Amino acid sequence: MRAPGQEQIALTSPTGSLGASMALANKQSLKRIKIASAISLEPGDTKTQYGEVTTSNSNLRSTVYTNFWLTKSLALKRIEERIMKTRAPRNRTLTCTEDEITVFSSDLLQLSNPTAMEDITDRVIHQDLREAVPLLPRSFVDLLILDPPYNLTKNFNGHVFRAKEAEQYAVWFEDMLSAMLPLLTSKASVYVCSDWRTSTLIFPVLDRYLHVQNRITWEREKGRGAKANWKNNTEDIWFCTVGEDYTFNIDAVKLKRKVIAPYRQEDGRPKDWEESNSGNYRLTHPSNVWTDITVPFWSMPENTDHPTQKPEKLIAKLVLASSLAGDLVFDPFLGSGTTAVVSSKLGRRFCGIELNKEYCCWALKRIQTAKSDPTIQGYSDGVFWERNSLSDQNPSQAKSGNGQTMSLFDV
Repeated sequence: MRAPGQEQIALTSPTGSLGASMALANKQSLKRIKIASAISLEPGDTKTQYGEVTTSNSNLRSTVYTNFWLTKSLALKRIEERIMKTRAPRNRTLTCTEDEITVFSSDLLQLSNPTAMEDITDRVIHQDLREAVPLLPRSFVDLLILDPPYNLTKNFNGHVFRAKEAEQYAVWFEDMLSAMLPLLTSKASVYVCSDWRTSTLIFPVLDRYLHVQNRITWEREKGRGAKANWKNNTEDIWFCTVGEDYTFNIDAVKLKRKVIAPYRQEDGRPKDWEESNSGNYRLTHPSNVWTDITVPFWSMPENTDHPTQKPEKLIAKLVLASSLAGDLVFDPFLGSGTTAVVSSKLGRRFCGIELNKEYCCWALKRIQTAKSDPTIQGYSDGVFWERNSLSDQNPSQAKSGNGQTMSLFDV
């Protein structure tokens, strides 16, 4: 029996009803609903402090939520994420089956003692970074890419990062960054991703410990419109270095753009641009405003269900600009593995840490796929191309950073 003024809402998946699960929503206030699951737990199930139940039931894949309060929109989003998805035939989103997770899990690394560089090179560490980082060797990282949780409440496949007060987040970030510094070589570069709110919190910390060289702002292309504010569709990347002697390969990250009004020399030859049957293009120096990035989506083979996945093209710019072939790139918030995948494609070594096992397995599957398909969307023939230029690119001449010829996939 439900209380007066409440309405029962059935929760169903594409394959039918989700057992006896239901949501009870108060008609008078739809801001909060309670998820009540009648699914019995099985051996191996555990309950976390956030009220999540991690279940071994393969029909549910990972997590069901039971007997706790969430905002209505957040609860419905959680349900949608957890119910097994029936994807369209053309959907290329990468996932792992239960059998694949079992196989890939055996190749994940967990540290219990101080380790040597050769033991962690080209490996994915499945562990809390607070446990793993003190066991890593000193001065082994040539390029550090940090994509930490922004100061937002976000669920990463059952691991929830909760928004903090501004000062608390700054302290959390400083503690994390301080732990990374002993890992860096004297010529290392550091890139730190953030949104506009988080950006103001981390800059003072970065400025205290590192040489801040620039701030990159990139257009996400996607984003929800707002009724009383500007649409938020940009993010920042802070470019920092340990010292003033660092790697920066300007010629490796030039952008090939169409020339709208080309100038010619007196003899009629193109001036600072190329003339071809496919169009007129100029190689331009990269600026700190990037508008050529496409956020991964369902038709792209690099796409996963990770909620904050960075595009391979974006990470490729950082790797090519600030490392050399054979350098080691380290990402302690590896997520679905984009940094490791791109480093592998471009002839760099990598090491990554990730807390979520399924994300680790996605990363290993992507790394495995990269061995036979080293393409990077939007990067061809040794240059980056602006959006919507696939027809002008030459797939047979697309090359990775290690000189391998590759066919090109673009959108």
